Amino acid sequence: MNLRDMPLARQVLALQLTVLVVVIAAGGVLALFDARHDSDEATRDEVTAVAVTLASAPSTVAAVRSANPTALLQPQTEQIRMQTGMDFIVVMAPDRTRFTHTDPDQIGKQFTGTIDRALAGETFTETYAGTLGPSIRAVTPVYDDGQVVALVSAGVTRTKIGSEVTGQLPGILLVVGLGIVVALAGSLLLSRRLRRQTHGMAPAELRAMFEHHEAVLHSVREGLLVFDIDTGRDGYAAVVNDEGRRLLDLPPGPVRRSDLPASLQGLGERNTRDEMHVTPARVLVANQEPVVWGGRTIGTVLTIRDHTELQSVMGELDSVRGFADSLRAQAHESANKLHTVITMVELGRYDAAVEFATAELQLSQHLIDRLTNTVGEPALAALLLGKVDQSAERGVELTVADETALDSTEPLTPHEAVTLVGNLIDNAIDIAAQDDGGWVEVTVTQDDSSLLVQVADSGPGLDADAFAAARARGYSTKTGHHGLGLALVGQLVARHHGSIEAQREPCAAIIVRIPRSAT
Repeated sequence: MNLRDMPLARQVLALQLTVLVVVIAAGGVLALFDARHDSDEATRDEVTAVAVTLASAPSTVAAVRSANPTALLQPQTEQIRMQTGMDFIVVMAPDRTRFTHTDPDQIGKQFTGTIDRALAGETFTETYAGTLGPSIRAVTPVYDDGQVVALVSAGVTRTKIGSEVTGQLPGILLVVGLGIVVALAGSLLLSRRLRRQTHGMAPAELRAMFEHHEAVLHSVREGLLVFDIDTGRDGYAAVVNDEGRRLLDLPPGPVRRSDLPASLQGLGERNTRDEMHVTPARVLVANQEPVVWGGRTIGTVLTIRDHTELQSVMGELDSVRGFADSLRAQAHESANKLHTVITMVELGRYDAAVEFATAELQLSQHLIDRLTNTVGEPALAALLLGKVDQSAERGVELTVADETALDSTEPLTPHEAVTLVGNLIDNAIDIAAQDDGGWVEVTVTQDDSSLLVQVADSGPGLDADAFAAARARGYSTKTGHHGLGLALVGQLVARHHGSIEAQREPCAAIIVRIPRSAT
């Protein structure tokens, strides 16, 4: 198998074992050299101590001064040599003539080592190849009345030193072997753990998976956030893609749940599907599912889609539908009134027929004339007229307060004004229609400082918690209804730095103020 195609765990195992074996073997070699160095140093100290001790002994001086130094010194030096483990002890005259030697045949012959420094009064050691082979030896002077009368040399051969170092070799090899076994066991455990964490994948496969992962995260057109609860980073997102940061206006860097919009923070770890959430700038559809691996929940994945443009289109569609419903209601009501007038005519009650038709026409025309004259934005005037007929069809009496008057919807655009007023009226009609005799009253005014929209209804009103929930995200008291009206209104109000409040006394009402200086 090609090395690059091997699983990452196996590659790490092979590399780690190679490095550890090389390091441990090198350590063993260094330990061997260190043992030899220590043995040499110890030998130098020993041979020096033996030579200096013998040279300092009075019996040595007396023997050198005697007529036959060898007879006195040879037995003594041999005894000391065997007791101290020296390979040779040589006592010699200043002219190199040996008085003693391990090999009796060498007595009387010339010493072959260095003696100049000893003749000068210095004790020194050297490594020298003498008659017994290479050895570490010490040479020291023997003094009598301040004069050098002889020299003493004690030494140990390299062969003996090597045998001592060789005796330490099994221990070194045992330590090296144990080190390799421990390294092998540790490497196998690490490889097993790494293989489990990488699922036995090769580096090329991991790289390809990472590249695909990054490509998908940066190209997918849905916001994606993965919150990891299995690594001790509860509350932090392990993954946030570019679209998620854009849709939620998140800054660069780590993301916590507390950085999300308020309504999304409230999701916690629960499952959600196609849930509407309104942020200050967008309408989002959120889905959240748990991430399960090996039977354990290790996190949650949150996906979000931008629903703003679709919601805008749906709002316009709702407005068109509202106008269509209003026209249909008017046509239906006009047909009923026309049938009534025709029947009166057929019955010969001409005056009553004229009076009935004229009264209804005057009432409608009066409202049209009033709104046309007092509301300077045609789209808003048309919306109010349409909502009057629409509410009547649902059994709700909608009235436009007499004080309603405005030259323009600034700083709101006509579309924003229709969205604001239309959603408030729709919510109020939905609530008022739940009881008989329901009513809604709309007031739209302006002054130099602000634009005021107030929509009151016959319902019970919203308490503080319900009002906050309705503004944070889709909320409705009706089953199966998204209830985005107040959330969209709150989004629009926030965009223009306005205020929105709910009151329950003296009647239920939603009051919106938009500063006219807002941009």
